[in-house]
Amino acid sequence: MLKFANNHSVFYTDLKSRVNEYFRKGNISKQGNNHLYFKATLFIVTFITLYIILVFYTPISWLSLLLCCLLGVCAAGIGFNIMHDGGHGSFSKNKTVNRFGALTLNLLGGSSFMWNIKHNQLHHTFTNVEGHDDDIENEPFIRMQKSQRRLWFQRFQHYYWIVIYGFMYLAWVFYLDFMKYFSRSIGAKKNLRMNPVQQTGFWTTKLFFCIVFIVIPLMMMPISHFITGFLVFTFTTGIIISVVFQLAHSVEGPEFIMVDEHNSLLENDWAAHQVKTTANFATHNRIIAFLTGGLNHQIEHHLFPLISHVHYPKISQIVKSTCKEHKLPYYEYPTLSAAIASHVRFLKRMGDESWEAKAD
Repeated sequence: MLKFANNHSVFYTDLKSRVNEYFRKGNISKQGNNHLYFKATLFIVTFITLYIILVFYTPISWLSLLLCCLLGVCAAGIGFNIMHDGGHGSFSKNKTVNRFGALTLNLLGGSSFMWNIKHNQLHHTFTNVEGHDDDIENEPFIRMQKSQRRLWFQRFQHYYWIVIYGFMYLAWVFYLDFMKYFSRSIGAKKNLRMNPVQQTGFWTTKLFFCIVFIVIPLMMMPISHFITGFLVFTFTTGIIISVVFQLAHSVEGPEFIMVDEHNSLLENDWAAHQVKTTANFATHNRIIAFLTGGLNHQIEHHLFPLISHVHYPKISQIVKSTCKEHKLPYYEYPTLSAAIASHVRFLKRMGDESWEAKAD
């Protein structure tokens, strides 16, 4: 089992003390506030309204396609703003409310049980550690790790990435969850066990998605209209959720860690590791911050996953200054376009054998 070199670093001790002081002085709860509850209500009501309009009152083609795109945006918004905070226990002080927040993923076809292990236990612990962070495993289409085998077509991955990302939501619902279920493994975590309640929840989730998003729409419209709308909806969701994640870790700057199988000790302490493997983007863009649930403040999120994202803009200055004081990097891209450009360059380098040979 991998371990970090020093879990009681001066950096993290200083940082936690300063952040805790911010909340204490302002008498501020670390969980969500009215701003978050407003966003949650807006995304859920909008999603349900769009679904009803599209399925039961299907508008003309151009308007339907536009609304399908908006449906995809809302699905991503629910995931970022409700499911994500709920899954981390930061949406509310009430554990039941957090649990319901996490379960919104199941309403969208994903398994919150699988996500908790994949994201909370593995990704947030072993961020960008090859072979342990399941979130960076994208074989065979996208190569993001030096240890990953190189295939000839990956030299073009900086061109076709948008197509792969667009289908990630569908792959998540209909392939990746099932692969984990039947293999009983997620990344380095093997021999997973699900109790009867978890088993029932998994299969109910998949059945619910098929009935609500496939069977009922097919009963209300021609199959060609359904296929087009369904693909536009899921493709939009896939691109948004994939891009937001990739811009936080798979850009120029953040490190990818290769582990010697004979050495179970990582070089850095946990907090320094999170800073060195993560990047922020477009933190001053209010629209992006609103939609992504603060995941453009990914450094703050990785250091303080139990704090709701609505507080990240305020504590980011504390984090940034403390990183500077302790001579740690603070990777940040000022705009969305700058972060995407860096991600594309990263993909090109990882797919370009000649570039890697020169680098070595």
